[in-house]
Amino acid sequence: MAEQESLEFGKADFVLLDEVTMEHFMENLKLRFEMGRIYTYIGEVVVSMNPYKQTQLYGKDVIEQYQGRELYERPPHLYAVADAAYKAMKRRAKDTCIVISGESGAGKTEASKYIMQYIAAITNPSQREEVERVKNVLLKSNCVLEAFGNAKTNRNDNSSRFGKYMDINFDFKGDPTGGHINNYLLEKSRILHQQPGERNFHSFYQLLLGTSDAQLASLHLCRDPAAYRFTSEGASNNLLASDQSNFKDVAGAMKVIGFSLEEIDSVYKILATILHLGNVSFVAEGDAVAIENRELVSQLAELTSTQPESLLRTLLYRAVATGSGEVIEKGHSAKEANYARDACAKAIYERLFCWIVGRINTVIEVKNYDARLHGKNTVIAVLDIYGFEIFDSNSFEQFCINYCNEKLQQLFIELILRQEQEEYQREGIEWQHIEYFNNQIIVDLVEQPHKGIISILDEACLTGGQVTDTMFLESMNTKLGKHPHYTSRKLCATDKSMEFGRDFRIKHYAGNVTYSVEGFIDKNKDTLFQDFKRLMYNSTDPVLRDMWPEGEVSITEVTKRPLTAATLFKNSMVALVENLASKEPYYVRCIKPNDQKSPLLFDAERCRHQVEYLGLLENVRVRRAGFAYRQPYDRFLLSATDPALAWRGALARRRCRYLRAIYTIMGHYKRHKVKTYLLELVRRFQGVRSMADYGKGVEWPDPPAVLAQFQENSKLLFRRWRARQIVKNIPPSDMGQIQAKVAAMEVLQGLRKDWGCQRNWGRDYLSSVVENPVMAAQFARRVQALRDKVHFSSVLFSCHVRKINRFNKSRDRAILVTDQHLYKLEPRKQYKVMRTLPLSMVTGVSVTSCQDQLVVFHTRNHDDLVICFHKMQPEEDNRVGELVGVLVDHFKTTKRELQVRVSDCIQLSLRGRKRLVAVEMRHELAFPDFGKSRDGFVLYCPRR
Repeated sequence: MAEQESLEFGKADFVLLDEVTMEHFMENLKLRFEMGRIYTYIGEVVVSMNPYKQTQLYGKDVIEQYQGRELYERPPHLYAVADAAYKAMKRRAKDTCIVISGESGAGKTEASKYIMQYIAAITNPSQREEVERVKNVLLKSNCVLEAFGNAKTNRNDNSSRFGKYMDINFDFKGDPTGGHINNYLLEKSRILHQQPGERNFHSFYQLLLGTSDAQLASLHLCRDPAAYRFTSEGASNNLLASDQSNFKDVAGAMKVIGFSLEEIDSVYKILATILHLGNVSFVAEGDAVAIENRELVSQLAELTSTQPESLLRTLLYRAVATGSGEVIEKGHSAKEANYARDACAKAIYERLFCWIVGRINTVIEVKNYDARLHGKNTVIAVLDIYGFEIFDSNSFEQFCINYCNEKLQQLFIELILRQEQEEYQREGIEWQHIEYFNNQIIVDLVEQPHKGIISILDEACLTGGQVTDTMFLESMNTKLGKHPHYTSRKLCATDKSMEFGRDFRIKHYAGNVTYSVEGFIDKNKDTLFQDFKRLMYNSTDPVLRDMWPEGEVSITEVTKRPLTAATLFKNSMVALVENLASKEPYYVRCIKPNDQKSPLLFDAERCRHQVEYLGLLENVRVRRAGFAYRQPYDRFLLSATDPALAWRGALARRRCRYLRAIYTIMGHYKRHKVKTYLLELVRRFQGVRSMADYGKGVEWPDPPAVLAQFQENSKLLFRRWRARQIVKNIPPSDMGQIQAKVAAMEVLQGLRKDWGCQRNWGRDYLSSVVENPVMAAQFARRVQALRDKVHFSSVLFSCHVRKINRFNKSRDRAILVTDQHLYKLEPRKQYKVMRTLPLSMVTGVSVTSCQDQLVVFHTRNHDDLVICFHKMQPEEDNRVGELVGVLVDHFKTTKRELQVRVSDCIQLSLRGRKRLVAVEMRHELAFPDFGKSRDGFVLYCPRR
């Protein structure tokens, strides 16, 4: 029988209140809290009060009481909602989600832990090893994310400073097979400063107090948090005693998840880098800026695995590309250097946190899942998102967080109404319109294209010149002055609670919030100079390098303007809401009873405010107006002699027989399909050995689903066998050309329209009397003289070329490539050597995607060679692929790397100066020639 609470504990469901008023709601909430009943329903929503003490409401025995029971069979509990979401997912193959919301300190993080523990406890009864591994990783991930994403605030000792959305994937048996975590809006400004009494993220204190003396010394750190600017605020704190044990727990959790020891060591180095970076100070030396504590530069370079000179230059200078393609270094002022240092510290920590989330995702993601073989993959999502925030001073972060809550509140009401309407329709009852506050008007105020606050903020950030926060406020006043939910001191001059030129107010569903625009522009731009990105990308630490992929972009390359912080957050919220709307929702609304963390005190005004901004009274009204009053009920007991129960058993047995017959037929049919496929495969391929093309044109039969991977593996084996048959018939004299063509194909296939794979490659064209009838003998004597002098083994390539130098002079020359050197020769002077370049100095070659014969050799000393093949026989010969293939193959043989780039606008350096070279086709030209352009050179080619 169902166990119900007596009335002395109040109403277990707010829907059952005698009157739906704030007074009755608060009276019931207070009574249940004082009687130790911290959970109460609103229909299928759980209202959770933080008890601020250990309770006996959890554990294995309690889990067994809720497992498999209907929602109202037991007193309200988180376990009941978790079980309801799990049953809906398993029974109806429905994706479900559990949304946990509330303000900091209301117990959201603990609620999500209990839900995760419940799901882990009731799944995998057969104790499959892989499922246990997935469950363990999912649970351990909480520990790691709390260390790097949580901090002590004045409201909560373990406050989540980011939003977390986790998908847990289940197989058709209801066992977890993997998951995925999304994180939202990490409060990275906490890195730089915290309010009095608050701390930076836990990870810094755990590192300083928990690591060994030897490792601390290797990181150039001391144990005192007060020694570092970024942690000095929280140095004297009651949590320091637990940081040591928490450090060990987090390190153990990272190992269980699958972080390697090298990765964990890199994480510690990155944390130490941020701490040291905060202590870097700048002093003015005349017009320039210098670093006061220079010893930190070498320590930072060691921790980031970068060059000290590069690190110092990045801290003091900014590289700027001019319109002509030149790169100049602009020195920072002291203010700019401080800004750049702090922006770098914030960005490093944010990248670290996102890398940790991504690393966890690679471990827990569902692998090799095929719905045809494994059945439908269903999901339970858990959303632990920040609650509505109203502080004495509210800035950009609170603006984003409160917009998120508006968005989710709107979705919440819409989903409840949708559920009620569907229930009415099933019962054939006419739907009655329900009056409720629709906060879409506030959502539009923030996110509406071209008119909303985010669009106005982005417009201000994209405007040229010096745009201030005050100018952004003026723009909002002009465009939003008549909006009923927006005001400012200028629009309401008598309201002295706002300051002129600084504050604006939004009338949220949860109450009025005054925001200061100070910092909005900077935080929205989220500017980080490209120099820092390139510095980190060039680190030899693979973890740090992996966090900065955009550092690969050249300073002269034009890139798309990145999206602003507000737009990125808005886009992530839109995607989140769409994701949640596709799932069957369950809700946990967390309330904080007081700010003193007392298990006895019920602060009525504090709780009333939370009830208002969580929209709980609206929830009650919608639920009461909906169909079915949802009274508590007992299960019906059916007699064993009930005819209806006998009849249901007969139907179930008959269906069972049908299913057995169906599966038997399916098994025979699958075996028949497999046998038919294999016989057909043998028939088609049995004669390929005697075919001229060794079976290249034979079509593979369509495999049954179970053999799809088998066919892919068979195709791979067949291609290898066919290649072996072809290769063994190739004469040894042709193998060099084949290897060069394969090398060219690997780097040019799909990037260049024609790379000459169909023609015979002659390589040494200047020794040929066909191409060089007059001077072939002179060239041969020059080659022999060089061979006697340098003792090279072979000539790789030779050809007449047209070249251009740094003085914009274009001349006819020839090139000779041996296995040791690249020579530039003067044909009119018996091929006199004009320049000798060791191949070890060549770092790469660049070509275009068209049919021109342009080649650029890039060198280590930044003095590149630009040529175009010329005077070829026949004239339309295409030799670019030949040269590239010969060089790539030779570099592979000598175990060196040659970078090959394909671009229609090639970047190069001549004596250290940046230049660009492009190609133009012209009808009137008889032969190719170089000319000068604004950014460098242009190769004019005859159009054929």
